[in-house]
Amino acid sequence: MEFLDLAPLNASQGTVRLPGSKSISNRTLLLAALADGTTEVRGLLDSDDVRHMLAALKTLGVNWQQHGDSRDYRIEGVEGHFPVNAADLFLGNAGTAFRPLTAALALGQGEYRLSGVPRMHERPIGDLVDALRELGAHIDYLGNPGYPPLAIHPWQSARDEKPGIRTRVRGEVSSQFLTALLLALPLTRQDARIEVMGELISRPYIEITLNLMRRFGVHVERREWHEFHIPAGQGYSSPGAIQVEGDASSASYFLAAGAIGGGPVRVEGVGRDSIQGDVHFAETLARMGALIAMGEDWIEASGPVCSQGGRLRAIDADLNHIPDAAMTIAVLALFADGPSTIRNVASWRVKETDRLSAMATELRKVGAEVEEGPDYLRIVPPARLTPNAVIDTYDDHRMAMCFSLLALGGTPVRINDPRCVGKTFPEYFDVLRTVAR
Repeated sequence: MEFLDLAPLNASQGTVRLPGSKSISNRTLLLAALADGTTEVRGLLDSDDVRHMLAALKTLGVNWQQHGDSRDYRIEGVEGHFPVNAADLFLGNAGTAFRPLTAALALGQGEYRLSGVPRMHERPIGDLVDALRELGAHIDYLGNPGYPPLAIHPWQSARDEKPGIRTRVRGEVSSQFLTALLLALPLTRQDARIEVMGELISRPYIEITLNLMRRFGVHVERREWHEFHIPAGQGYSSPGAIQVEGDASSASYFLAAGAIGGGPVRVEGVGRDSIQGDVHFAETLARMGALIAMGEDWIEASGPVCSQGGRLRAIDADLNHIPDAAMTIAVLALFADGPSTIRNVASWRVKETDRLSAMATELRKVGAEVEEGPDYLRIVPPARLTPNAVIDTYDDHRMAMCFSLLALGGTPVRINDPRCVGKTFPEYFDVLRTVAR
């Protein structure tokens, strides 16, 4: 197995220009493809997930061009109807591509097969399929019921005595199911309502979806977090040009580096004007004692000034709103002055790996005592990190990136399969070296 050995790092300082947000990149690509008109998408993320979306759109007949070697693309919209009505799509482990494309294709008139890597075939999609079937979609499971791969057949609208179309979706497994429905339903041009059953997790990601839909001309009426209404007659239209924000989840690693290694470390591309929920990671970091400064499109973090031994403060927090960045908090708990508890992150179990189990296993390797619950971790930091730990990454980019921060504790660490960061941030380790030494 390929690995990367990180030598002990003792300080951090510098500035990082963030790559584009994965969540915004793939949502924007799909909206631009479905819109009326041509869209200039600037600052698109270069990663495995985005490449899967670009490849799928090309297979479906969407014309797009990259401007030289830049991260700027020109997308020619298809006005809601993909030109290719039969295709096999391989989407790797890209949930931000698989779920929205499933919904968009299921409300169309083609025959499609969607598949991915083995882990994608272990990630549940049954709640989304059930919601689409309630709308009249015809979808077959090609493997285990409730999981990809899928066969999608032409849609026939499901009508009842009320005007418009209605469906329901569970909210406690993955917010990507609701995002997929929201993105796809305007394609029908019908009055549409979605009822969310149970607690809706990861609400900031739905805010991203609604914000981008508005940019493309579709307005959604929301009743709390329980019901979403898309009035009839709306369709996507190009805004002309759109800039992809820097990735707020990726920002968490560099802000954490500033908190552990002294800093200041500044990230550029996200700030107080960001539409991404993960910018609230900075607030959690401040609760742990880090010094935080923020501008319109930048955030800066430095280590605590007044604390015992320079350690961060322990935290007990519900981090359901920032599930990706919450993994970074779990590693920061190793540098805290007491036990920390991260709560309400059951969604970790259906991500690129079972992150609750994976985090608990790897945190124990460096000497932490860890209690793993159904939706929480309680982490007791060691007096001293165990040196030369070998961290397994489970083909999960965020496992590799957050555990790289161990080196800033002054201990050597080995990261197995470091190339898994290519899912969202292929240059991560090179960029980390520019601010940590």
